[in-house]
Amino acid sequence: MSLSGMTAGPWSQAGSVLLVETVRKIGLDQAISAALTPWRRPRAVHDPGKMLVDLALAVALGGDCLADVAMLRAEPGVFGPVASDPTVSRLIGTLAASGEKALTAIRAARSEVRKKVWELAGGRAPDAGRQVTVDLDGVLVVAHSDKQDAAPTWKKTYGHHPLMGFVDHGPGGTGEPVAAHLRPGNAGSNSAADHITVARLALAQLPKKYRRGRRTLIRCDCAGGTHEFVAWLAQRGRWLSYSVGMVITEAIHEHVLKIPASAWTPAVESDGEVRDEAWVAELTGDLLDGWPQGIRLIVRKERPHPGAQLRITDAHGMRITCFATNTLNQPIAGLELRHRLRARAEDRIRAARATGLRNLPLHDTAQNGIWLEIVQIALDLLAWMPMLALTGQTRLWEPRRLRLRLFSAAGQLVTTGRRRILRLAHHWPWTHEITDALERLAPLPNPG
Repeated sequence: MSLSGMTAGPWSQAGSVLLVETVRKIGLDQAISAALTPWRRPRAVHDPGKMLVDLALAVALGGDCLADVAMLRAEPGVFGPVASDPTVSRLIGTLAASGEKALTAIRAARSEVRKKVWELAGGRAPDAGRQVTVDLDGVLVVAHSDKQDAAPTWKKTYGHHPLMGFVDHGPGGTGEPVAAHLRPGNAGSNSAADHITVARLALAQLPKKYRRGRRTLIRCDCAGGTHEFVAWLAQRGRWLSYSVGMVITEAIHEHVLKIPASAWTPAVESDGEVRDEAWVAELTGDLLDGWPQGIRLIVRKERPHPGAQLRITDAHGMRITCFATNTLNQPIAGLELRHRLRARAEDRIRAARATGLRNLPLHDTAQNGIWLEIVQIALDLLAWMPMLALTGQTRLWEPRRLRLRLFSAAGQLVTTGRRRILRLAHHWPWTHEITDALERLAPLPNPG
């Protein structure tokens, strides 16, 4: 595989060239550098944008602290000049001191690049089905030391409770982060203000064309099932769809008990087959009083799996769940399936924990807020590279598998006839996946 702009020599993580080439082709380095121009000091040797992208690359490759940028510093021929640890630390402190200004600049650059990546991906982009789905969910991040805003969590751990948003790529892909709001560990799950904040951040990451025709769907679990958040979503109902889990209140429980057997419809699976021992029904009447106009309440009852304990809100040995939506003129079984697929957000959370979110490495909340943006850039790259360069099952690989099979491949860069060629070991089982991916990236237009 022929590469340009790289020096010769052995390379311990040759597969990471996939991320390097992705950064170059989508212009992420240029966009972040332009966004952070106000923070570049006169006569500075290292560009703030380059340092931030280097940190994101280190996190994407498995790093979990600022010092892990050292593994990029060890390969200057591949990653270019990499700043020292003190320089990187000073940059994070400077960006954190500027508050929302730096965060806004970074987010604007990510939104700009996201639009370009989706255009390059074409039919493989998450908007190929003419609708983008954004899942909101909380993530518990355990702290092993006394960090600012760390507090006891509802799971009896100690740390932080950020609320995040992910774009669902559907069954043919993974997903990418579009919002993250850092909160103390004792932040409530049912905070409408936090859900509104994250929803605003997520929508700002999407191209403007999704602000009409209900081309955006917001999904979340019952933590978002508050009057205030649903009312906020309903106010944007002309262009925004929602599917929000609801807490089983006593009123809902009483209505479920009154539903006649003939009103229950079998639930379905993704392949269209009937789901075993699961039924759905729509709740109507005075139960909708006080909720926004156009809301639909859909309830599901399902036989719990063997060994599961029943809840006080269950009925007749059936597990009861409920969600609200403003989608009309569609079968309730299909809407329930659409809401159930929100479970894919758990996969995104697992990937985030494996990509820099296992802990927050810094002490100050403002600095950890910058770290959270770095984690999101790393997750963006781990979603965008497969979207542009991988196919089939390899596009579904989560970060750990990408690192083990692709990024960790050893190779050598040799120079011959004014060309630099990357040589990978023939015996490595996934060499063809790497070379094929590089060939898919090669014809993409270079940024201006």
